[in-house]
Amino acid sequence: MKSLFATILLLQSHPEHISEATVGGMSLEKWFGLLELPFLIVCVFFAFKTAAALKGGVWGKGMTYLAWGFLVMAVGHLSMQLVHHYQIDIFKELLGQVGGTIAWFTALIVTWGLSALGFYSIYKISKGPK
Repeated sequence: MKSLFATILLLQSHPEHISEATVGGMSLEKWFGLLELPFLIVCVFFAFKTAAALKGGVWGKGMTYLAWGFLVMAVGHLSMQLVHHYQIDIFKELLGQVGGTIAWFTALIVTWGLSALGFYSIYKISKGPK
């Protein structure tokens, strides 16, 4: 069995073969999808820990917005992996075709909106007093 890292290194010199690369019988694309989830969980965890450590204020408020945005994003990415690996769309299963599509679009807007609010809040305070 080739290692994941050996395969990645090989593909750097031959990127035209990325769609057919496998490691341990599973496509590289699926490996990357599965590896994404633990990193998302760690990022969400530390985003909330950082927001709590900042104890409110403008910095904490900005980080809290970012943390909630990351959490919504993580749920969306988990949903994408379920569709990719198992062809199960939890949004459409629970809410129907139209409702699932609206929920997905709403989740995107919420993620981007919360992230924008968080970054804007941090940007404002980082400029210092006027």
